[in-house]
Amino acid sequence: MCYNIAMDRIILHCDLNNFYASVECALNPELRNVPLAVAGNKENRHGVVLAKNEIAKSFGVKTGDVIWQAEQKCPDLRIVPPHFDNYVKYSNEIFELYTHYTDMVEPFGADECWLDVTGSTKLFGGGKDIADTIRARVKREFGLTLSVGVSFNKVFAKLGSDMKKPDATTVIRREDYKTKIWPLPAADMLMVGRKTSEKLKKLNIYTIGDLALASEELLLSHFGIVGKRLIACARGEDDEPVRKAHLSREIKSVGHGMTAVRDIVTDDDAQALIFYLADLVAARMRKYKVKGKGVAVHVRFSDLDGVSKQTSVPPLNTSDKITETAMKLYKDIATKPVRTITVTVFSLISDECVQTSMFDETDTKSENLEKAIDKIREKYGKNKINRAAVIERDFIYDKTDGEDFLPFKR
Repeated sequence: MCYNIAMDRIILHCDLNNFYASVECALNPELRNVPLAVAGNKENRHGVVLAKNEIAKSFGVKTGDVIWQAEQKCPDLRIVPPHFDNYVKYSNEIFELYTHYTDMVEPFGADECWLDVTGSTKLFGGGKDIADTIRARVKREFGLTLSVGVSFNKVFAKLGSDMKKPDATTVIRREDYKTKIWPLPAADMLMVGRKTSEKLKKLNIYTIGDLALASEELLLSHFGIVGKRLIACARGEDDEPVRKAHLSREIKSVGHGMTAVRDIVTDDDAQALIFYLADLVAARMRKYKVKGKGVAVHVRFSDLDGVSKQTSVPPLNTSDKITETAMKLYKDIATKPVRTITVTVFSLISDECVQTSMFDETDTKSENLEKAIDKIREKYGKNKINRAAVIERDFIYDKTDGEDFLPFKR
């Protein structure tokens, strides 16, 4: 039954090309004809390329290159700092454009969205027609280019948008997906990251076709239920729905991460940074009027390996409780010098749903204190009042909420 449902759907995956760099060029037309890279601050260890335009790409500049590496490849490279407020603005406005064609719009990062246009064809034409119309509008109204994949499920639509760049529409039909999709590397498919790809290669699975024809028992034994899902997607049996626009943007979690100016090697420094991150997370949770029933910590070590751990907690939205939980998780996983820490609160519920009791008096006082701090910061600026734990810490630099938009996973 799922197979028939998938066959009838028309799914688009819209991917804005070189998003950060394209926005910079749209706002500053003089940058259009020069090799351009958007890169973070060198002094704060964010001196890596976040995005590049097509000209820089032709010189071999890649996302993730350290600035000096990019400049070696392209001596005339023009480097501009990221302007996250502009990226958020463009992302939101283009998202609204998508909703003119369907209410089934699901974002995947700030620069990618899935659209289910199955019910829109009588108004706007077939899938390719809608894709081409959207591409033309984005170029005309925003000065950006878009690659669109059109297929009968989300996984293949995303593969399609990756196949031709920039400014192209690629259609993958049920009758031709085996010739178009199966020869591609398995690593190109959604859900197959670097580590999964390495494990698949050890099983002599190199292409999506190899994955589609693999033994379910073999994949189950190595990957559990995820292995079965990988095979189904490779065979074109993905029937995951595209969520409606208003559901897609519901807040599922609140998190904040930072790369420290120097490596974190002591628990004291780690606690200061975690307290700083928890303070930001808690303030945003109170702004959204939610509490969380789970806390997660992700650390990236100085050798760029990463590890995460999470736990369930009673509903919380104060920095001290988040810090207390996050610090316990951190101590369990921080086995070597740490470069980056991210603190996330998940399993969110409305704070109106949380019942208080006589045992919650301390929590209530803490929450009221932090709400008072919120009001002071809102009126006088966020730097007018700070926790003693983070003052004068030389490895913490000021961040804005916009900097949560890090390079998006592919």
